[in-house]
Amino acid sequence: MDLSKLALFGVVKKRLSWLTQRQEVLSQNIANSDTPGYRPKDLKTFQFEELIRREQAQLNMNMTRGDHLGGRRKRIRDFASEQTRRPYETAPAGNAVVLEEQMGKLNETSIGHQLTTELYRKHMSMIRIAIGKSGRSGG
Repeated sequence: MDLSKLALFGVVKKRLSWLTQRQEVLSQNIANSDTPGYRPKDLKTFQFEELIRREQAQLNMNMTRGDHLGGRRKRIRDFASEQTRRPYETAPAGNAVVLEEQMGKLNETSIGHQLTTELYRKHMSMIRIAIGKSGRSGG
């Protein structure tokens, strides 16, 4: 059974990808906290509801004969980044990275990752129960 074909697991995978990319962007912000003129970046907010709507819109009809139309498969693009337009603080050298703010965002990202992996684990447990394998062995 390929779980990536199930809509819920596809969304969980995209959420984890978004969290990973956000972690990288925030880490770059922290690494450049002393770079003159550097402006912090972040990813656009992950909209779970919008992603569900887009995932449902991607469903294609089955083609049982060669003369059937298969439709077009839509692609969800990678996550877009955005720069902070009005930073709260700017150093005299033009650097606008506020370490406390970046650390708060990193913590938020970590909590989101823990929540998403727990959601994945719970759904895997429900699938195991449904197929008659109630044990937790095997990941």
